[in-house]
Amino acid sequence: MKAVLTIAGSDSSGGAGIQADLKTIAAHHLFGESVITALTAQNTLGVTSVLEVDPVFVGTQIDAVFDDIRPDAVKIGMVSSPAIVGAIADGLDRHKAANVVVDPVMVATSGSALIADAAVDVLVRQLFCRATVITPNIPEAEVLSGRAIASSEDVEAAASLIADRCVAVWENASDFADMAPSVPAILIKGGHGVGEPDAADDYLRMASGESVWLRGKRITNDNTHGTGCTLSSAIAANLAKGMALEDAVRRAKEYISGALAAMLDLGHGRGPMNHLFDLKSAYMKEAE
Repeated sequence: MKAVLTIAGSDSSGGAGIQADLKTIAAHHLFGESVITALTAQNTLGVTSVLEVDPVFVGTQIDAVFDDIRPDAVKIGMVSSPAIVGAIADGLDRHKAANVVVDPVMVATSGSALIADAAVDVLVRQLFCRATVITPNIPEAEVLSGRAIASSEDVEAAASLIADRCVAVWENASDFADMAPSVPAILIKGGHGVGEPDAADDYLRMASGESVWLRGKRITNDNTHGTGCTLSSAIAANLAKGMALEDAVRRAKEYISGALAAMLDLGHGRGPMNHLFDLKSAYMKEAE
């Protein structure tokens, strides 16, 4: 069985973060492992408190995972401080991690900030260059590119600007002086809406510079807590299975559409999705 590691924050409500990642990985019939970067007190209404994990202990968790059940892919989510970003980057290098998916989590679905401003530049400098693909949503892509996004053309321009920012990091960082520039693939998720109101179109810019629009139909469902975590984990799961990146993203889009279409309705705010909508097992039967 293939294994996937998620490095992210814990969501006490179970709809996002580590909990959503592990459910997604299990739904793809893979073995899930976790490194916790932060504990959050949150629910469908918002985040009330965040407790960061010591960066040294983050590194210790990474070592424990790789030294025993080596993951075939790594998903990175909430990293709230520069020190934690550094600990993760060091761990990825130490163990030569492959198939790294970085979801630059900046704001929760409820609107709560999940990353310090100082950590954003460090995230670009230390994690993007080590990633196979990064998966910002529209607001995150605006922050990373430094431009507003209101159209499909804006999305394409933003992806190019983010790629340019990654190249600039390589050109100005002494620790990369002897290495060729590395730009990850960039998937800008369209869930926040540009273009047609009934569409959920994502834009994938490959590391080579080639690009493709991945068209999808918007699922009318206000319960979207954890959608970003879920999509990035599904991509990591598909990469672990050996899929090419575009195929991995397309399959992940199909999965998240199914999870949203299942119309789970829990909580008093933006509720979670049904990650196990397609799980068929005798153990799921209700009591007779």
